[in-house]
Amino acid sequence: MKFVFTDKKINLPNKVHAYAEKKVGKLDRYFKADTEAAIVFSVEKDRNNVELTIRSGSTIIRVAESTSDMFATIDAAVSSVERQLRKNKSRLEKRLRQDAFSRSVDMEEISSFAPETDEEDFKIVRTKRFPIKPMTVDEAVLQMNLVDHTFFAFKDIDQDGRFAVVYKRNDGDYGLIVDED
Repeated sequence: MKFVFTDKKINLPNKVHAYAEKKVGKLDRYFKADTEAAIVFSVEKDRNNVELTIRSGSTIIRVAESTSDMFATIDAAVSSVERQLRKNKSRLEKRLRQDAFSRSVDMEEISSFAPETDEEDFKIVRTKRFPIKPMTVDEAVLQMNLVDHTFFAFKDIDQDGRFAVVYKRNDGDYGLIVDED
């Protein structure tokens, strides 16, 4: 597993990066050889934040955790990834390593495992149909705010009518998802 560390507005000692590499490295047993783990450390309002993004082929797993201790935050992020992997076990088995879910646990890790829960099927409870109108990004953000949604799909007239989605981020700003083709 390849690691990329980013410290946002803080300088962390090397032991924090080493600890993160050791803990996140244990997730390597789930993924194929070309896996990359991007770990972003930050501190906001006395809270230690860790954003962990793991890319393995076309599979991307992202978690964000926040606690009062950076080491505990790293542990929480690793636990969250394990929980996501176990929750979606049958859907992910084709994308992950062959023996990813076989039982081989170190004794020191037993206490950090959350109990396995049954996987739920994806359940579509409602289908909406609406015309996707051509508009600018600014018009799409305005429309999203007018309907009080957290995202809005539209055809971006500035990008030759390509499908795009604007969304409201947790920090209050906006994001844009565009089609590559």
